[in-house]
Amino acid sequence: MITAWEVRDWRERVANLYARVRAEADPAAAHRAWSDGRAALLREHPASPVPGAARASFTPDVAPYDPALRFVVPVLAAEPERREVPTASDGVVPFSRIGRVALPGLGGLDVWWLESYGGGVVLPLRDPSPLTYGGGRYVLDTVKGADLGGTREALVVDLNFAYQPSCAYSSDWVCPLPGPGNTLEAPVAAGERYRPIDA
Repeated sequence: MITAWEVRDWRERVANLYARVRAEADPAAAHRAWSDGRAALLREHPASPVPGAARASFTPDVAPYDPALRFVVPVLAAEPERREVPTASDGVVPFSRIGRVALPGLGGLDVWWLESYGGGVVLPLRDPSPLTYGGGRYVLDTVKGADLGGTREALVVDLNFAYQPSCAYSSDWVCPLPGPGNTLEAPVAAGERYRPIDA
């Protein structure tokens, strides 16, 4: 069983990793640091979602950095919407849409505010690439430290940092996944790519 202190430590390490990402002026260097840091967490940390038997040899499949998939964009007004996502472990998880970002050449994604346990900005992503987890990925989840920076007028949305939710690694985890407003028609092979784990 994962303890509360292990989860706390995981979140602190994630937040510290993203702080290093935000402090790095070169996005490609920031991506290398993120990729290496996240790989170490997934492989070594006791709160990793990767099943224990697979951790020692686990390395996530992360696409090379593509500068064309980094955007700094305003969060545009969008019709208010509330989603209540039922989960088996956390009850109903409520989200409110707080805007939308337009990604040139790709389309738009809804930006959500998580209304429970402290709140945070959440930007999920689903795309039709056969290389990515079919349930979707996260680009931002600030309540858990995954924050690339920016403001409402200039939010950093770098799809190279799209990462798999914990439920992609193990059915022990339950994750709210992207809805229609967070689904792109174009494939996005950047970021973490899906590979089944032999546990």
